[in-house]
Amino acid sequence: MASIEQHVRRALDSLPPRIAGALENVAVVGEDENPEECDLFGLFEEHEFLPARIAIYRRPLEAEFGEDPARLEEEIRVTVLHELAHYFGIEEGRLDELGYA
Repeated sequence: MASIEQHVRRALDSLPPRIAGALENVAVVGEDENPEECDLFGLFEEHEFLPARIAIYRRPLEAEFGEDPARLEEEIRVTVLHELAHYFGIEEGRLDELGYA
């Protein structure tokens, strides 16, 4: 089974060049889980004077989709895209409309 980092890398590698080229000063990392919300799949954080940060959480994704490796990879891809949308300023409501909730 691929690691969370490998899944995240594949999701990032699948971005269209125009979008990938627009990413500046953002780190996308794989972690086990969010210590405050253990069922969260991903989180976008932005702090003044620091790079933006996107965390993708392995444990909740594997708990929900781990029985099907293809589905797990797809959900990690969707989570990466969801969090990147926040980086580009797209709000949660619009993501719901687009099917990336």
